[in-house]
Amino acid sequence: MCRFTFYRGESLPLSSLLTEPDNSLIHQSTHARERTEPLNGDGFGVSWYVPDLSEPGLFRSISPAWSNQNLRSLARVVESPCILAHVRAASEGLEVTEPNCHPFVRGRHSFMHNGELGGFSKVRRPLLASLSDPSFHAIRGTTDSEHLFAVFMDELAREDSSTGCEPMARALERTVRRAMEFVAEHAPGLPSRLNLLVSDGETAVACRFASEEAIRAESLYVSHGKRYHCQNGLCRMVQGSGAGTRAALVSSEPLSDGEMWEMIPRNHYVTIDADLKVSVQAMTA
Repeated sequence: MCRFTFYRGESLPLSSLLTEPDNSLIHQSTHARERTEPLNGDGFGVSWYVPDLSEPGLFRSISPAWSNQNLRSLARVVESPCILAHVRAASEGLEVTEPNCHPFVRGRHSFMHNGELGGFSKVRRPLLASLSDPSFHAIRGTTDSEHLFAVFMDELAREDSSTGCEPMARALERTVRRAMEFVAEHAPGLPSRLNLLVSDGETAVACRFASEEAIRAESLYVSHGKRYHCQNGLCRMVQGSGAGTRAALVSSEPLSDGEMWEMIPRNHYVTIDADLKVSVQAMTA
């Protein structure tokens, strides 16, 4: 399993997610609070968006996040209004290679996953056969996560518009449904945990999904308010008065203590639109 964090709002340094909070993503790479195994040391990745450029920057490495000085230096000086960051704990049997590190990027879309697709070794070949040529040829690694991203991109291509959170939400639900159909046919009875997040730099959709009632869904939280702010080691979501959300976070674990974090219910998804309106809804998958 893995840990990830997403931010959308006013530009802020990557360090506001990666290093400054009490439970920063780098801290979660060694001391994850809501996993049985606290280590997430099989690589990391960050994608971030720059205004007026449609495709995000991407930095991934197989080294543990806690020991990568390049990551700490980058986090201190790079700012962005939209950030995806991930620390990886590789599933059994999957290689620790850079192409297997999240996020995965295709065009303007970035994608992250925490969990596992049940029976992936049995599902992989028929899933690949179902993909369009562009999605098939875009896969560079061996993870279930990147294959799910390929399914998502095919589902998104079915929408009249590929922009905005509503088309992405529909495509993400169909991705989960399609993945569960593959599992039911080729690996029946094997459970899946699919915490997925996708963003186009302006909007985002994330889901918290577990296929069986008997298994625990991986943790996923959302926080939103007027502004997310870090100062002198204290990071918090400023609520303030007045209409409108100006900052939103989605994270496997709260980055700091307090009441600003809401657990996304099991088998629900959260959308963040271009105006930073946050909505949580039940999945139909």
